[in-house]
Amino acid sequence: MGRTPLAWASTNGHEAVVKILLSRADIDPDKPAEGGQTPLIGAAYSGYEGIVKMLLGRDDVNPNKPDQGAGTPLGWAAWRGHGAVVEMLLSRADIDPNMLGVGGRTPLVLASLEGQEEVVKMLLGRDDVDPNKPGRLGGTPLMCAAWKGHEAVVKILLSRADTDPNKPGEGGRTPLCCAARNGYEGVVKILLGRGDINLDKPDNGGLSPLLWAASNGHEGVVKMLLGQDDVDPDKPDEYGRTPLWSATCNK
Repeated sequence: MGRTPLAWASTNGHEAVVKILLSRADIDPDKPAEGGQTPLIGAAYSGYEGIVKMLLGRDDVNPNKPDQGAGTPLGWAAWRGHGAVVEMLLSRADIDPNMLGVGGRTPLVLASLEGQEEVVKMLLGRDDVDPNKPGRLGGTPLMCAAWKGHEAVVKILLSRADTDPNKPGEGGRTPLCCAARNGYEGVVKILLGRGDINLDKPDNGGLSPLLWAASNGHEGVVKMLLGQDDVDPDKPDEYGRTPLWSATCNK
């Protein structure tokens, strides 16, 4: 698999072995294996803080170097929820906290998608992290958190004055569309508690939050949405299908 002794030791958390190998003048601490995984990526992915600290202490280790899937050390650590590793990486002046990583997503998008509250707070504590920056496919941090039903992360993101609660992502879906589609009543309630939510904003296929909830049989979400004055109960999608028609067909 093209892994060096240092890569194996780093990925498996053997600090003493890593220290011995790094003492060699002829060691390459940034040498990637097949797939582009560097020793730093292996240690960051697995959450081995001591090894990450050793590797970051060298001038010849690039903290932003991605693997072949674009996964960066920070992106992998954020996705896996390794807060201490994220903190170490963010302490570097040369780290790029918005660099697209795993699946073309930013570290904040990855942490939001997986519900990593501590990491989300760390990233939002920086002035150079954009809470609305989408990944390559368009998913914003808030949209991803809403899609997976991570209520705590949704609250954290919405506590920022510069978070756009209506910003659409992949497929033109807003955070409310995502939560309604998947039946996450808690997230829907949080979003409805704001006065700046566009309740009827459809996605690229013309499906509104109500239509999504109705077509997927999410009764609780349908009741919440119908209790809002600004929701059109007959708003059709691009093919003319209304919430009632969709609910009837999928019964």
